[in-house]
Amino acid sequence: MTAARQLTINKEIVTVESPDDEPLLWVLRDRLNLVGTRFGCGEGECGACTVLIGGRPVTSCSIRVGDVSGPVTTVEGLASPDGTLHRLQQAFFDLQAGQCGYCISGILMRAVALVDRRGADLTEAEVRLELDAHLCRCGDHTRIVAAVLHAAGAQQ
Repeated sequence: MTAARQLTINKEIVTVESPDDEPLLWVLRDRLNLVGTRFGCGEGECGACTVLIGGRPVTSCSIRVGDVSGPVTTVEGLASPDGTLHRLQQAFFDLQAGQCGYCISGILMRAVALVDRRGADLTEAEVRLELDAHLCRCGDHTRIVAAVLHAAGAQQ
């Protein structure tokens, strides 16, 4: 059954009409044109579609919009309204941590949650373990890990 619902997406309240069982990913991409969240596997295994719900990383292909209970942040919601990049986005840019970029939005979202949770106490091993949930075919893992540690202010 299709229903109108209000969601908080990137700090804005939006109204969308969708079936309860529609994946959040399709609502974000097809109804709200937030295409930074990528479709990868469709099964929650690759991490490309990761967003934050209430500050926690969630694969948006595996959660139904009717089950969303909390504010959603997508990669588009990381930068400041004036266009200043989030510190993780800036670190990824500065350290060239990404090649094709397909997986980067999902990795950024999980990294934001990790850095927010651990801060400068973050270790390389923790970053590698946390980001293991993401598939990156480019093999840019070393730069990605370095960028996360740099943004966190962790000693390398």
